[in-house]
Amino acid sequence: MIEALVAGLARLIAGGSARWHSDPAAEHQRIYFANHTSHLDFVLIWSHLPTRLRARTRPVAARDYWERGRLRRYLARGVFNAVLVDRAGAGPAAERGRKAVDAMVGGLGDDHSLILFPEGTRGSGEAVASFRSGLYHLTRARPDVELVPVALENLNRILPKGEAIPVPMISRVTFGAGMHLEPGEDKNAFLERARRAVERLRDT
Repeated sequence: MIEALVAGLARLIAGGSARWHSDPAAEHQRIYFANHTSHLDFVLIWSHLPTRLRARTRPVAARDYWERGRLRRYLARGVFNAVLVDRAGAGPAAERGRKAVDAMVGGLGDDHSLILFPEGTRGSGEAVASFRSGLYHLTRARPDVELVPVALENLNRILPKGEAIPVPMISRVTFGAGMHLEPGEDKNAFLERARRAVERLRDT
């Protein structure tokens, strides 16, 4: 009941619809990766998944934001079953990156899918920034999981950075065709191919 209410509210606020270039009802595990401009991003992607798949799809989200306050903690754990990762903290950045990838691999398990944002931080919505290496290392660890690019448009205007109250507007969510890491494909080539897959969806 709570999941349906949150999903319906997200779609109502964002005022848009989803377009699919892959099978929305596919039962196999997936990693949905998208551009990032708003704290509503993963909520909207999640809300457009078929109802039976939502419970099996876990957003990857920043621990420092989603564990701040009782309501956010409840939503992150009780509704979204989020995989929470640390954006900052003690220790080298490379070590934090490895821990984040390990958490995502564990979050996939044998039955779950993930929603993540390879840019690593919110952008302006005008362009898709370079992807960080986490998506590559996750894909190397789980090459069996299908990757699905997702383009989000206008979310930065619905909930601008620094604002807490969303402004209802029309948005668009486009799910692209599935892809995988190609044999022999190096990190930089893969990350640029993945970034361009999201960018092309914004232009269609």
